Amino acid sequence: MAIVFDKENFIFNLQTPDTSYIIGIYDNKLPIHVHFGKRIEKTYDMFSMLDIEPINYGSAHAAVSLDFNDPVTLAGLPQELPTYGCGDYRTPAFHAQYENGTTVTKLWYTGHKIYDGKPELEQLPSTYVESDSEAQTLELYLRDELTGVEAVLCYTVYNDRNVITRSNRYINNGNQTVRLKNVLSASFDMDGCDYDFVRFSGSWARERAVYRSPLIKGNQSVESLRGSSGHQHNPFICIAKHDANEDYGDVYGINLVYSGNFVSGACVDTCDRTRVFTGINPFDFEWKLDKGESFQTPEAVMVFSDSGFTKLSQTFHELIRERTCRGTFRDIRRPVLLNNWEATYFDFTEDKVVDIARKAAEVGVELMVLDDGWFGVRNDDHSSLGDWFENKEKLPNGLEGLAKRINDLGLKFGLWFEPEMISPVSKLYDEHPDWCLHVPGRSRSESRNQLTLDYSRQDVCDYIIDTLSGIFERANIEYIKWDMNRNMSEIGSALLPADRQRETAHRYMLGLYRVLGTIKKRFPHILMEGCAGGGGRFDMGMFCFFDQFWTSDDSDAIERLYIQTGTSYCYPTTVMGAHVSASPNHQVKRVTDIKTRGYVALAGQFGYELDLNTLTDDEIEEVKQQIKLCRELDPVFHRGDMFRVSSPFDSNYTIWEFVSKDKKTAIVDIFTVKGTPYSPYTVFRLKGLDPKASYKERFTGKIYSGDVLMSMGIKRDCPADFLSEMMILEKCN
Repeated sequence: MAIVFDKENFIFNLQTPDTSYIIGIYDNKLPIHVHFGKRIEKTYDMFSMLDIEPINYGSAHAAVSLDFNDPVTLAGLPQELPTYGCGDYRTPAFHAQYENGTTVTKLWYTGHKIYDGKPELEQLPSTYVESDSEAQTLELYLRDELTGVEAVLCYTVYNDRNVITRSNRYINNGNQTVRLKNVLSASFDMDGCDYDFVRFSGSWARERAVYRSPLIKGNQSVESLRGSSGHQHNPFICIAKHDANEDYGDVYGINLVYSGNFVSGACVDTCDRTRVFTGINPFDFEWKLDKGESFQTPEAVMVFSDSGFTKLSQTFHELIRERTCRGTFRDIRRPVLLNNWEATYFDFTEDKVVDIARKAAEVGVELMVLDDGWFGVRNDDHSSLGDWFENKEKLPNGLEGLAKRINDLGLKFGLWFEPEMISPVSKLYDEHPDWCLHVPGRSRSESRNQLTLDYSRQDVCDYIIDTLSGIFERANIEYIKWDMNRNMSEIGSALLPADRQRETAHRYMLGLYRVLGTIKKRFPHILMEGCAGGGGRFDMGMFCFFDQFWTSDDSDAIERLYIQTGTSYCYPTTVMGAHVSASPNHQVKRVTDIKTRGYVALAGQFGYELDLNTLTDDEIEEVKQQIKLCRELDPVFHRGDMFRVSSPFDSNYTIWEFVSKDKKTAIVDIFTVKGTPYSPYTVFRLKGLDPKASYKERFTGKIYSGDVLMSMGIKRDCPADFLSEMMILEKCN
């Protein structure tokens, strides 16, 4: 059993293969957090290990004495659902306001349920199981007797994965309206603060760089108030022991299955106790909960590793590619694509697109994608978003005609959309100026000359579903790139009453999830790739709908070393869109050879973002070899285990190693950033191989033993900038 209930001591032990998450019910009333870490079998003495403070714990702390048999202060109790107003002055996970204006809530335990399987969340995406035998779920039931507010704390434990998920549901079973102010998805307390806070931050075109700093007293967090998870910070955070590295030490990873405004962080109190939390950002959030209504929080995913970041990453990788992503393309190789954006931008015709596609077919590309500019009167970014009908000047035969010409070349056809946006210069805006997010009397701020459609409205969502469905039903489209190029501003909805306006941002996300879920279910044959100005919404919520995501608008190979390395701490290469683009690169003007660009892109979902007709004969031959490698090595890149042998964040080298599950094949990608004449050799020890096996390197014919590669390693120097090398190690018979 994954969940063991100790009835005598009232302790729940949630056990994964290597982890325990232990909850106790203090004084038969309050769920408290006992342990999260290495697996523990016996729990009978767990309460004695807790530092439960008596009522005289300093005059600065309030004690709750009326509700417990033994008066204690909540200031030090490690609660599973800390609330505001009862003596716990740390970051609360629940905060609500009642009709009399007060904000005090006491949620006491009333019962529990343990069952096989994992429930779906109402209106929200989540990880899943394919069989009830994969997991067990614990529901803890809590109630505030004064107000009638009830909470269901839901924990799911995967039997064969070191993964625990959490979410909360709140039900108003009282006689008054409740206003939810703060509804975090997860919160747990840890003894001590000798940890580092690791976050993955950046900006447009340089997403998810790795930042690591020691925890200090007070709050440390990352967040978004942009209406999306954002380029600036990712919902994924790690809490790591100071000495933890790739292969050693305790690391906790927490991610939120949500794509909107979030906050994830840790707070350290005056006694060096640490509280870790994640959930919907409470700033400018409020949810009106009328009698009988309920509210579901997003799911939080928690992983503990006692063997450093590599084990943590691999656990998340398998969960995301196997139990977050879903549908037709989850377990199969994706087609090699060519996107025309950086080849033509808005300046194209049907014949020009076909000409690019013809060359693509010759070298082995399998999918031709037409990007922005095919609709309305869209010749630049000043108009037409929302007018999802063909520009007949560019496409005289419509999408059906272009798709047929592409298909006749032996290629699949894909199309770019930005369905969450509306241009003020468009037929749709002329007809429905109230369909965008806006506040009456306020100007409507434009970004990239566009406004955001109000997906909190059912009529807007229905329009998008019907419009896109009509296109997919008449044209043979087998791939879509769903883009989103601006953050929210003037967040208001014309249909919501005044007392529900602060629900708009979350209702938008619920509407978006409904649209994406409907499209995915209605058209399972369409490969769906997400994009948000690149990687601006690269989160687990999106991967419940999109098969892959454009990792960044920066396609420069050297910049991608940083972006793809940082992204890999949580997200698998299976979901990372990565393309070979032109040189000099369009974002940073850097010149790199096509081999280096290819080796970087091959580690993700592979494609091209250029006009192949402009390449030399030698470059075309390299392209053919890259596509051949992509087809052959896809199971290793996207189903094997990834190891970060060397990181660009602390070395001049980037080395990614991918090892097949059966350890028969390993791919080692080696990149240098800055060349140094007469540089000394650096030794890199490989990982994850069979130590008793011999491996033959394909390109050199050399034979190595697995234990030597992992103990003595390989030597490399860096005589020039931007060098790249791929080793393919194959186990000898």
